[in-house]
Amino acid sequence: MGNVVNQRVWGADAVAGAGKKVVPVICRGRPFEMGLAQGAALRAPVSALLNDLSDLEAFRLAKPFWAPYPLYKFYAELKASDYLKTALLQDAAANERMEGIAEGARIKRGSICLCNALEPFLSAFGAYIGCAHGCSAVALRGARTLTGEPMIGRNFDYLQMVKPCHAVRESLPPRGLKAVEFTVAPLAGALDGINEAGLAISYDYAFTIDQASEPAPSISMIISAALERCRTVVEAVNYITSRPRWGSALLMLADESGDIASLELSSTRSCLRRPASGENFCFHTNRFRTTKMRDVEAPADAVINERAPVALRGKRLHESAERRDARLAELLSDPAPIGVDGLSQLLADHGAEGKPSAFSPCVHSDYWNTTTSVQMFPRSRRMRISLDRPCQADYHEFAL
Repeated sequence: MGNVVNQRVWGADAVAGAGKKVVPVICRGRPFEMGLAQGAALRAPVSALLNDLSDLEAFRLAKPFWAPYPLYKFYAELKASDYLKTALLQDAAANERMEGIAEGARIKRGSICLCNALEPFLSAFGAYIGCAHGCSAVALRGARTLTGEPMIGRNFDYLQMVKPCHAVRESLPPRGLKAVEFTVAPLAGALDGINEAGLAISYDYAFTIDQASEPAPSISMIISAALERCRTVVEAVNYITSRPRWGSALLMLADESGDIASLELSSTRSCLRRPASGENFCFHTNRFRTTKMRDVEAPADAVINERAPVALRGKRLHESAERRDARLAELLSDPAPIGVDGLSQLLADHGAEGKPSAFSPCVHSDYWNTTTSVQMFPRSRRMRISLDRPCQADYHEFAL
């Protein structure tokens, strides 16, 4: 079999819902076999997502009015395949994993490429799209935690139609670090993860106007690669910022030493933000904080226009992020240390008035909603995850 790689995959059907047994799928092999296991275990949700892709309004609205949907989808798959074929020439592992996912799910490669391309597509701000989706993350350490152990809490805000594709996988690269990762079934990369060295990374989307000059891997692919290679925040930041990338993001990082940081990324630049002097926490949602990154961010007064999904039209792109930032600042102004229960309550917050909305850390809206909540603990190498809103959370724990 050559180099051995183990991977266990849990699908949303296994993890979500109180009392459901978590049944791992275990496989051995190279990155292709890792993808093969992922695709085979999650074949049903991958197929359902592709069959229902026309229901993804942002994708459908990008279709030229004159093009039949099947022709448009075929062309989108072709473009995504061509782009990623070039982008992954220097990332054989991600390419092989994507090939394996396609074969395991019994889906053509072009369709899997399209799913992987939708990740950076939804963070692009152009003439027709500005999908004001959310995500909120906080990192705490030292005196701000009950145990002194650093921790990250992150809400993933996305579409309900994609929720059945949410999954957790455990990977053991042959010459790299073992990691537990949250991902979406067709993705080769990871949206959140913690490795056996105690490095934790979470991924919030951002909205930028700059573009990569050459085809590049998605940010989720680079996160997965960093978890395989890096042991500390410093190592991860150096690795991630040195790689060509497609998309934009705010990454929250923490390691077992207590180093925590927010890394702001676009396709062309990056900037690292650490806690202010004397502070033991940092947080972000979907807006950059640094001047360097604000230069390539969608304008502060950008309003979503008529070519975006109906529920978002006429709304200011950054309003939810700004209001969630303000609420997190308010909640974290209390210097009392926070434990696991306190972190769960923070992620489940519905604002000062306790009313669920698009503007609180736990997002409820007509379009985006918090669909997953993740907690990571670098020293004990644990991830707690609920594939549901944190206000209805049933957390499951995975330890390395």
